[in-house]
Amino acid sequence: MIRSDAARRASARLALVFALCPAGCGARSGAHPTGAPGRVLTAAPAEMSEAGCVSGAPERCFDATDNNCNGIIDEGCGVETGAVQFAIAWEQPRVDVDLLVTDPAGELAEVGRPLASGLTKQRDCPGRNNECRGQNLENVYLDAAEPPQGTYKVRIVLENLAGQNPPILVHFGARVGPRSVGLNLRLDQPQSGYETSFTL
Repeated sequence: MIRSDAARRASARLALVFALCPAGCGARSGAHPTGAPGRVLTAAPAEMSEAGCVSGAPERCFDATDNNCNGIIDEGCGVETGAVQFAIAWEQPRVDVDLLVTDPAGELAEVGRPLASGLTKQRDCPGRNNECRGQNLENVYLDAAEPPQGTYKVRIVLENLAGQNPPILVHFGARVGPRSVGLNLRLDQPQSGYETSFTL
């Protein structure tokens, strides 16, 4: 069943508090991703708001956002992308936020170890030796013409405040087949976070 843009956007807001790109952005035939309702991982919910895009706007680097509504997150910034991509970004250079993504086989993506599915974690920030140099962006992607079908599970967890005052604003962007979504999270304590899943 084909739904109108307005109906799809309304449904997405109710289910995920996500902002969808316009219909067709990053579209591939045969892919029908759906997102399960996400949930906050703490008793006191983190504040969530939509992360929108503006058609034709310039793409900003290292913000985990599809700024220009073309379905691709942080293109032209040295950030790997593909038909499946999940990214988070935050500003505080020492704060540790983790992006944990499992593929349809239940394997967790880790830096330096591409999974059998092809899912790869590009980097882990801030890094033991400040490898991210204050540009905190964690990126998990799968660059394949036909990515494995099934459910991709995503968890975003604030691991360590590193002496910084909360809340921590985390931008989350996801691309699964023809759909690109964005979400802003305000995490207020260690181990607070958000989890959701996407089915391709």
